[in-house]
Amino acid sequence: MQKPAAIIRVWRPSHVIRLLASGAAALAAVVASVAAVAVTPASAAPTPFLSHFNNIDVVASTVPTTGPGAGDQNPYGVANVPFSTGNLVRGDTLVSNFNSSSNTQGTGTTIMQVAPNGQVGIFAQIDASTLPGSCPGGVGLTTALSVLGDGYVVVGSLPVNGAGTPQPGCLIVLNSDGVPVETFAGAGINGPWDMTALQVFGPFAELFVTNVLNGTVAAGGSEVDHGTVVRLSVFDPPGRPPVFFASNVIATGFAEELNSSALVVGPTGVALGQNGTLYVADTVKSRITAIPFATGRFFPVFGGGIPLSTGGSLNGPLGLATAPNGDLITVNAGDGNAVEVSPFGMQVDTKMIDTFNSGGDLFGLAIAPGGHGLLFVNDNGAANTLDILH
Repeated sequence: MQKPAAIIRVWRPSHVIRLLASGAAALAAVVASVAAVAVTPASAAPTPFLSHFNNIDVVASTVPTTGPGAGDQNPYGVANVPFSTGNLVRGDTLVSNFNSSSNTQGTGTTIMQVAPNGQVGIFAQIDASTLPGSCPGGVGLTTALSVLGDGYVVVGSLPVNGAGTPQPGCLIVLNSDGVPVETFAGAGINGPWDMTALQVFGPFAELFVTNVLNGTVAAGGSEVDHGTVVRLSVFDPPGRPPVFFASNVIATGFAEELNSSALVVGPTGVALGQNGTLYVADTVKSRITAIPFATGRFFPVFGGGIPLSTGGSLNGPLGLATAPNGDLITVNAGDGNAVEVSPFGMQVDTKMIDTFNSGGDLFGLAIAPGGHGLLFVNDNGAANTLDILH
């Protein structure tokens, strides 16, 4: 399969009208929200999402026990299954593994499927030699994991070569039976680390992908500020594989660096808020930033986005999700805490969810179906589990 051709953006009046209209609508909504906050008594402030939950249970191990990927570990990506089709079952959770059984980073090839009752199976085991398209470097599944509207699953790959050097990778598209059907490579994809998806309208979707290898390897461990967020536009016709047709870099300037314990550290979690704002967990800088008008903008925000919340309880934030109350939930690389941040940047709650309270155990997360808790992966020691705060 050929790599996607370069996209030449031609400005038309309709483009300008669309951008101005979306900007005006978003600005009006922000003004209305601020006005509402100004007249709302402090006692009526929304209750933090995390404060509703106090129990933590293991849902299941995410280590496959059979097949070529047996022993894969270091769970990274977490994605809810929104409806049943093929082998996908509504309410189940998909989890991608970044490490192989040898615990080598960037060599995991399996996606596990976990039911709410703890039943677990292998949704996919991806063989680099049989991929249906280009994926520079092979397979090493990252936190980038999403389910599109018709049941196709998209997962990121940031593999390593024999010397352990990270490679550009790709996005791998699988059907609802877990079979790879195509890849998206190039077009701004360079070390896809995390991702969120939006079904825009009908068969059209947008993928928002963080990339952490722009100059990182060449820096040899020094920090560089070249991390990006790329928006991929996808035509997703019923019963047929998605067709990638446009790529736009919507944010640049995120800090990134090679890391002995995590392979690479850079912009990780992405979550959509109201009015088309995309929020990013800037791991190196311990902050959450915002990209306004992310669903329609044609020009990037520089400097790693607009700072929303920095420091405080944020300690190397990784995965990111939008809670039902509109707040952002992230988990820390530097300790065992989940942190809740309001759309106005206030850190409204912090809760320890890794009982060892140690750094490096947490990564991907998702709001449990129906908003009944927080699903998150935990690779403390030999754990390698999907857990739930409920």
